[in-house]
Amino acid sequence: MSKMKLALDVVTDLRNLAGSIETLVFALENNQMDSAAPVEKREAKKNKEPKKTTQPQEAKLPTLEDVRAKLAALSQAGKQVQVKELITGFGAKKLSDIQVEKYPELLEEAEKL
Repeated sequence: MSKMKLALDVVTDLRNLAGSIETLVFALENNQMDSAAPVEKREAKKNKEPKKTTQPQEAKLPTLEDVRAKLAALSQAGKQVQVKELITGFGAKKLSDIQVEKYPELLEEAEKL
């Protein structure tokens, strides 16, 4: 293997690592925000009856945070390369480049990993 090819592989690995770290930090920030809520508010959320919606549950699209959390878990499980390939398979360089309408399909593919 040439030195140039090796250097390019290192660059690719560093980019994947940076993306994984960004995803991890985002997931940790969301987790801290949830756990920082006052106890009364958390208890109120638990006791609150679910709202009845007129739309079916399937029509609700996952959020960027939902998708990011799933992909972060996969990345932490050692599947960084597969996660990156999944994102690029949707024609994007990063997760936020993927259209919201494609999130259910992305999550379905992520479940297969």
